[in-house]
Formats: sequence, C-alpha cells, structure tokens
Amino acid sequence: MDEQLFFKKLNNLGTSKEIFCFLSSLEVMSDTMASGALQKISEVEVDDNGLKNPGLLENEVFRALCFQFEFESSKLSNTGLLTALQALTKLHIDPQSTLMTSLLSESEQRLGRGQLTAENLCALGESLLELEGPSCATLEQIVNRMQERDIRSWSPREVVMVYQILQVTAREGKQYQSLLNKLNSVTLCAVSQLSPNFVSVILNSLVVLHQTRSVLLVTALCKHSVQHVPYFTDHELINVLEAFLYFGQKMQIFTKALERHVPKSIHTMHPQTVSKVMQYCCKKLILSKPIFDAVAEGFISSADRLTTDQIAAYIIPFGTLNYLPPSASSLFRKLENVLHTRLRHFQPHTLLNLLHSCVLIQRYPINFLPKIFSPYFLQKLQAQPPGLNRVVMSQLTQLFLTVTLECPFYEGPKLLSKYQVKAFPTPQSSPDVHLFKRVKTGLLYLLKKRIYFASEVSTPFFYVVDIEIKLDEEGFVLPAAQLEEVHRRIALCVDGQNRFCAHSHNLLGEEAIKQRHLQLLGYEVVQIPFFEVESLQNTRKIADYLHKKIFPCTYG
Repeated sequence: MDEQLFFKKLNNLGTSKEIFCFLSSLEVMSDTMASGALQKISEVEVDDNGLKNPGLLENEVFRALCFQFEFESSKLSNTGLLTALQALTKLHIDPQSTLMTSLLSESEQRLGRGQLTAENLCALGESLLELEGPSCATLEQIVNRMQERDIRSWSPREVVMVYQILQVTAREGKQYQSLLNKLNSVTLCAVSQLSPNFVSVILNSLVVLHQTRSVLLVTALCKHSVQHVPYFTDHELINVLEAFLYFGQKMQIFTKALERHVPKSIHTMHPQTVSKVMQYCCKKLILSKPIFDAVAEGFISSADRLTTDQIAAYIIPFGTLNYLPPSASSLFRKLENVLHTRLRHFQPHTLLNLLHSCVLIQRYPINFLPKIFSPYFLQKLQAQPPGLNRVVMSQLTQLFLTVTLECPFYEGPKLLSKYQVKAFPTPQSSPDVHLFKRVKTGLLYLLKKRIYFASEVSTPFFYVVDIEIKLDEEGFVLPAAQLEEVHRRIALCVDGQNRFCAHSHNLLGEEAIKQRHLQLLGYEVVQIPFFEVESLQNTRKIADYLHKKIFPCTYG
C-alpha cells in the first residue's frame, strides 16, 4: 500500500483492535509504516496511568511487528528505527529485553557515526530521557552532535530536548553554562511559539539548573504561561507554579487566569495540583476568594481521598491569610470528621501546623489539644526535623494562649512552661520602619512629649505592642514608665503592608489573632493601617488623624 494512503487510514483508527485488524489485511509494509503503526498503538493504549491493556503485548500482530525490529535493526531506516524506539519506550517494553537493547545499540552506533539528522537526535534523546537512568555519555554525545549545527536554527522541540538532557547531566555534576547561556538567549526570542508542554518543561529545567540570572527569559515564560493556564496538564501546572515560587515571580494576570481556571476545574484537578495552587497563594500572600471558595468546596467533597499532607495544604492557607469561605461551617465540620478518623496518620509537625492555622481564624480544635500538649507528642515533635525550634514553640504557645483566653471551658492538659516562648517571632511582627517613624512623629506632635508613649513594648503574654499609651481613671495620659494608677492601656497596632494579604486590606492571620488576644488581655486596640496614613501629607495631618483614632471623645 502507498505510504500516504496507509497513514491516512491509520490515523482514522481509534483502538488497538482496529489497528491490528487493519495491519492483518496488508501483505507488505515498510519499516516506516510498521513503526508508525507502533506509534499509533502507543497513542491509543497509553494514558497518564500507563498501559490501558497489557494483554495487547501478547497479540500476534504486535509480536510480528516487534520481531521485524528486533532481528533486522541494522536494515531499518533512521526514521523507522527511532520512531519504533520511541513507541516501544512509551509502551513500557522492558529496557533490558533483546528487542530494546537491539534498537538502542543500533541507535547509538548510528549516533557515533554521525548518521542521525536533527529530527532523529531529538527522537533518540526523548527516548533515552523517558527510559530513566540513561547513559550520560550517550546524552552528552547527542548534545555535542546538536552543537555542530547553528543553535539559532534549532526548532522549539530541539531546544526543549536539550534543556531536558542538560537537566539530567547536571545531576551528574556536568557543567554546561556557556551552552545554557546561548540556549536561554535563543529561547527568549522563541517564547511566543512555545506550547503549554514546552513552557512547562523549560521552566522546570530552569529551576533544576538554578538559572536565577536568566530574569528576562523567566519573566517572558511566566507571562506567556498565563494564556496556557486552561490547557496545562496537572503535572505541567505544578511545574509552572514551582517556577513562579522558585524565581519569586508574582503576576496579577497569572492569578486572574488561575481564578478563572480553578473554580471550573476543581473537581477534576489532581489534589497535588490544588495543593500547589494553595501553596502558591499562601507563599505569595494572595487571598483569592474565587480560588479559596472553590478549594473549600473541593475539600468538602473529596477530603476522604486526600493524603494528610494534601489536607494540610488545602486548609493551612485559610488560617495564614485569615479567610473564612461561605462554606466555612461545612468545611471545618468535614475537617473535624477527617481528623477524628485519621489523626494518628498525620506527621507531628503537619498536625501542629494544621491546628495552629485553625485557631488563627477562630476555629478551635478543642478535641485534639490534649494530644498536642501531651509529653509523648512533644517528644515526637522534638525528634523530627525541624524539632522544637522557636517557630514550633511559638505555635504551641499561641495554641495554649488561645485556649486560655478564648476557650475558658477547656479542662485538658496544659502546655508546660518549658515549651513556652516569651515573644512570638513572625515575619509580620516588626512594624514597617517608614510608617512607624511617621506615626511616632505624629504622636509626638499630638502628645508634646516623648515620655507619654512607649514603642515595641514586651507584654507578659508573649506579644509585643507596637506603641503603648497609658491613661489614668479620668482619661489623662500618663508617662509610659509609670506603673501605678494605670486605668487603661491603649495598644496602637501600626500595620504596614507586610501585615496584610497582597493587594488587600485583609489582615494576615498572625496579626488578626494578636489584636484579638491583646483585646482579651485588657488592651484597647487601635489599628493604624498603612492605607489610612499613606495619603496624609504632613505631621499635623497625621497628628489630627491619630487624635481622632485614639481619643475620639475629645476630638474637635
């Protein structure tokens, strides 16, 4: 049969049974046709979970095809040889079998003799990468052969394949930075032509190869990835999100693309992809209500199928970013049910992070705290990295302070004093220096003397108050150092942008719980957020603003 007609008929077939029936009707076919048939079989019979029907490998037509390739490999055309190798690799044929070793050996000999075209080199490189554990020497040979051609003439497929090979050889300690520099420059010019898969693969390679200096390329790829968000596979989207995190990229247009994609796809997305989306939002402090609301609904319907790490990845960002979705009651009821049935499966630090995030948003895990405060659990925390470091002890202390202040009915074990810290070290705990200076200058203008307020005051309850003002019974301001006749204490929380979610006026969970606890400890909390102060042009206006905020009764 004419090759063109053969491939036209082959491409219209949808099952291996139809393909085998079609092949049986032919008396003779070229090696290109036979390898094309194998490739078509691999396309219809292999999905993300592997081979759909392992029985097809025993089919006599399939075995006859393989026989031709096994014993006549030296007579095959380059295209036939390498297309067959790719197809059989995809079908997970044993790499140690006579068939595969014969094809690999013949391919490597032709590589050594310089007989392979650029297209052939790509096919061989992709097969070797797929086989996992390839000979580094063979991969290097492919790269060397590729470099004999002008790098500017490489197709996107060739560029991607070389990135993948360099990624593998980098694990062997090989250095190709000069080639990478050329490759990065060429790729930058071709970004707009890259498919979703190619964008994902290249970004992943740039992460593995630590290309932190390739800022222009990374930025261009991240911008180009926005239009591909609906078309990425789960694995591809994870690669892209990891690159955004690794290179510190944050683009509102990318977040908007996720906001359109995630709610529509939440019930079909792999839990690991959802976990990575939530990690991205959490690390970048992005409170996206469409994403968080969708993830909450996804958790309610699929929590029983999630791993313990995935459960934590879904829930912790709600506490970190201080957000309760509309379905909060169902969400936390589901979480409690899951914890009751699977509590012992959680790693100690994962469980502590999860429960700590709940109290940030006033969801109290009372039934599970006796376990957390037990000596046995604390020993397990200490035994596993990072052990009982300052952050872990701060979480334990804040859990204990929460039940003491907000759950007076709790009668379980208490946290021993040796596990409590004297102050909470959080990235948000230090005030914004510029804002803090402006507020202090305004206070000085208002109160006339510096002795009437104290800054960064440590309390006996682990929190540090940004600015404290003391009043007597009649409402007069007392010197900050005075200890007697203090009737009221005002805590000014000077909240810079670092205490809020990105592009938002929503306080982060750590700051929200601090202000809540200071109130319960008897302070009158006055919030001074950056967005109220930044438009005030001079000290007098700031003093006027502070007068109105702190002493509303005497204002005017």
